[in-house]
Formats: sequence, C-alpha cells, structure tokens
Amino acid sequence: MDVRAPTHELVIAHSILRTRRRIAAAEPGWALSDVGLATLRGQSGDVHPAVPGEGNLHAQHDDDDVDDHEAVDPLSDEFAEFDAVLARSERVLTQHAAAPPTAVSVKGKERDPLVYDQDWDEAERLARWQELVSDTAGVPPSLAAALAWEEWETLEPLQRQHWLGAQLAASILRSERKVGTHLLGINAGLKSISRERRRSPVRTTRLTAFLDALSSAAEAGMKELDRLVQAKDLMERRLRNRRSSSSLPSVIELVLSRPLVSAAMIAKEVKISPRGALNLISELGVREMTGRGRYRAWGIT
Repeated sequence: MDVRAPTHELVIAHSILRTRRRIAAAEPGWALSDVGLATLRGQSGDVHPAVPGEGNLHAQHDDDDVDDHEAVDPLSDEFAEFDAVLARSERVLTQHAAAPPTAVSVKGKERDPLVYDQDWDEAERLARWQELVSDTAGVPPSLAAALAWEEWETLEPLQRQHWLGAQLAASILRSERKVGTHLLGINAGLKSISRERRRSPVRTTRLTAFLDALSSAAEAGMKELDRLVQAKDLMERRLRNRRSSSSLPSVIELVLSRPLVSAAMIAKEVKISPRGALNLISELGVREMTGRGRYRAWGIT
C-alpha cells in the first residue's frame, strides 16, 4: 500500500513471516532437522516447501498443496515482489563482496569481514544447540522449549538471524503436540516480561521468565480470539433482513481471516466488481487503516 521503499524493519518482519509460514507448512519437527535448519538459514537454496527425499520428517509433504495454498493468497503478489527485491539485493552484495583475503567462506560464498565476525563459528554453535535439543528428549514440552530458547539466547548461533530461536522453540511445542494447530507467538508473550528477568544472569530466572511468556502468549491469543468473535457478532448483525444470495457473509469471513483487506482482494475473492466491494465494506463499518484516498485497506481494530 505504501509508495516508499520498505524499511529494514519491514524486511526483517517479512523474513520472519515467511519463516513462520515455512515451518507451519512443513511436518512437525522438520524445522529442527539438519535439512530444515539449513533451509531456514538460506544455506540449501530452497525457499519453497520441502519435497520428498530431503528428509524423513517432511518426506510426505505435498508441494502441490502448499503451492495451491499460496496461489490463493491475495497477498502472494506483494510477497513475491519482496522476494524479488531481496534476491536482487543479495546478488548485488555478493558481487561487491570481492572476496578479500580475510573473508569467511560459507557454502562457497565469501562473507564480508566488515559485516560478519570471522571468529563466529555458526556451524559449531548450531551443533552445540542441536545437541542440547537432543538431550531434552523425554523432558516436558514446555521445559524443553524453554531450555532450547535459553540456550539459543546464550550461544547466539546465527549472526544475522537471532530471531529464529523463538520460531524453533515454537516448533518444539508443535512437534511435541503441546500446541498442535499453530506456531505459538512466543515473542508476543516475551514482550510482557521485563528485560531484567529475560536477561537475568541467573539461568533459573531466565527459564521461569520464558515459561511465564508462554502463559502470556496463550492469554494474548485467547484475547485476540475473543476480540475477533465479538467483531464477527457485530458484523453479522448487519446480515439481518438481507437476501440469501448476498455477498456480505463472504466479505465478513475474508475480513476476519486477513489483517488487512483491499477492494481488489474482496472483488477477487467474492467475485464482484470493485465498486460493489467498496459498497459492502461501507456497510460493515470496519476501520480504514491506511488513511489514504486511493489504494486503501480495511481491517478490524
């Protein structure tokens, strides 16, 4: 919706969103495997859902199902543009790296010593973290996730993807069937925990803080669900005395399933004209989020 170039924070947020979708689309436990970690780090060259033969944990994953799911995503075109920008940026940085004598080589590519710490052995640190995760077999899922997160925060295996630790901890909860339907938003809970507890020099305090964050994240999720249910009830009141062929119920479902919707998205999903989509949006009374006269988007606040 914005004509300006994406900020660095927005690019990172996009990377986190893609990673979460990638983990959620794969089999439980895939993200913790060697192939999964390599893919999430960008070392395997495969940014699409896994194909049979890459590993036992995701050998039964169906590419066609994920491709179909992404094909119907109204935001897929926008994400594809982000991917193209990131790919071009990576090619430019690779060309200008110029391979200085002191550069660190990773998978045949030279890393700029001005950006990366040459003494930072990602492979060794990641192996130590995987060893700890293996040692937590048989431990209660919440405690196993806490130990994995705490070790990730201590070791800092990756220089440029430190945020991956929370996603992997959520993957542990999913693989252990503690949270079977989605990836828990751990960072949403960590925001409610004071930095003194999260960064305490006492390990027990850090682990307790993470467990409290799990509870806070679950409570935040339930509050969000209650908010959406309430918003659905309010919008469904506008369905009274409407004809059975009305497109308004489909628009309500779309608005509830997306953080933002545009007139083009509604027109494509409901198969109506853009003018008709604007009329339906005005009947729902949802909030306009962009503050613009054109290329507007609406959402539930």
